[in-house]
Amino acid sequence: MAKGIYPRVLSIAGTDPTGGAGIQADLKSISAAGGYGMSVVTALVAQNTQGVRSVHVPPVDFLQEQLDSVIDDVEIDAVKIGMLADAAITAKVADFLRRLPDDVPVVLDPVMVATSGDRLLEREAEQAVRDLCSQVDLITPNLKELAVLTQTDEAGDLEQAIATAKEWAKGAGTAVVVKGGHLDADIADNAVVNADGSVHRVASSRVDTKNTHGTGCSLSSALATRLGAGDSPAAALTWSTQWLHEAIANADALHVGKGHGPVDHLHRSQRLMQAASTLPQPYLSGNLVEPENVDQPRVPAAGPHTQRLWNLAGDHWEAIKALPFIRALGTGALEKDAFGFYLDQDAQYLNAYSKALARLASQAPEAAQQLHWAEGAHDCLAVEAELHRGWLESDITTAASRVTSAYTDFLIRSTHTDDYVVGAAAVLPCYWLYAEVGLHLAEFDSPEHPYHSWLSMYGGEDFLDGVRASLDIVEQALAGADERTRLRAERAYITASHHEVDFFDQADRRF
Repeated sequence: MAKGIYPRVLSIAGTDPTGGAGIQADLKSISAAGGYGMSVVTALVAQNTQGVRSVHVPPVDFLQEQLDSVIDDVEIDAVKIGMLADAAITAKVADFLRRLPDDVPVVLDPVMVATSGDRLLEREAEQAVRDLCSQVDLITPNLKELAVLTQTDEAGDLEQAIATAKEWAKGAGTAVVVKGGHLDADIADNAVVNADGSVHRVASSRVDTKNTHGTGCSLSSALATRLGAGDSPAAALTWSTQWLHEAIANADALHVGKGHGPVDHLHRSQRLMQAASTLPQPYLSGNLVEPENVDQPRVPAAGPHTQRLWNLAGDHWEAIKALPFIRALGTGALEKDAFGFYLDQDAQYLNAYSKALARLASQAPEAAQQLHWAEGAHDCLAVEAELHRGWLESDITTAASRVTSAYTDFLIRSTHTDDYVVGAAAVLPCYWLYAEVGLHLAEFDSPEHPYHSWLSMYGGEDFLDGVRASLDIVEQALAGADERTRLRAERAYITASHHEVDFFDQADRRF
């Protein structure tokens, strides 16, 4: 049978009528991770965000019929196993796994003990689940479940949990994902421990929210999907951890349930869908109206005209702060690969940005303005480029992305084919928004921060002085412009702000 365009992933698990956990969460997670989800029900669970009310386990024969109906018709690319409830169901699932080709990855979320401490598996079935671990490729226990599986005390920190997992992984001949989210610490790192003892750790910061219902189900389903798509365990864990962190970070906005609510499984998909939209931007036609209650910048406007620019594009600043890239950069959990990609694109951006600034220098009506833009062009190629080289440790490694090219093409067009005032407004967000990002991230900075040298530069006084000078110039230019030119400049500023959001976000758009 031919492979489909998406990995076909089977979830074998219990249910959750409110959709936050179990098979309902599994299917959302599989779709979010790029798979086609299928499901076989092991238990009908009457639960919501406040707890479990009752569990009904269908006859084992019906479980067999469900499994047969899938495998007789559909080629399976990956399997996720969740709630098994008892020994009979566990045995039936073990028999089913033996019917699968050896190259089908299987992820087991050993639903034995809830994070609350409630048992979700009969004690008589514990050994059966231990035996099942040797048949799968990856297991994802919480810390209580890891203790039950290994018959050891519950780990008190991530390093202890990893050490325990190493012994279990070696004995079971499988990989174990250790989850730091259940620990009481600022970090919530995950780690995959392979049977050979090697460990790949994925950095993740803790999100202050009570809405984490179904995170174990969601993570294991995403892992199965990414493994089914051909990812290594390390790559699958990296993608799944980052996706789940974004889902948790945006969980509060769902407003589902009165207890511990679900995560936003689709936030990443929605963010990417909006980024891909080709609908015309509304600010490119008609009148521009300043919204109310805009979060104001730390670097103040230079006058009423630059204040209006900020107000018109204030929602873009809010969008930047909420981006997973900025969140992870602040906490230090940003993957080096993502930061390297950003730096690479930024280096290429600055090369074109310097040309835009040089053009403004040639157009500026006063010597002081000419000198300012010329110094900015020089800094792009010298000061900032040197910082990039220090981080990248090599020359530029890739071509410009579509996002980078769209931004730089806009800047070159604005500065080379339009009025000086329009061009000056177009280049301003790169100064102003970068300064706001730097000051925002400075709250997280310390000498021990992995990106300290980068954060300290964009929050430093030298850079801020350049921002203030740019604001003064743009304020003067707008004050002297006619109404039609001022409107084009405002639209150019908003457009550039839109490009800034895309630029910061692009490292998280790589699938």
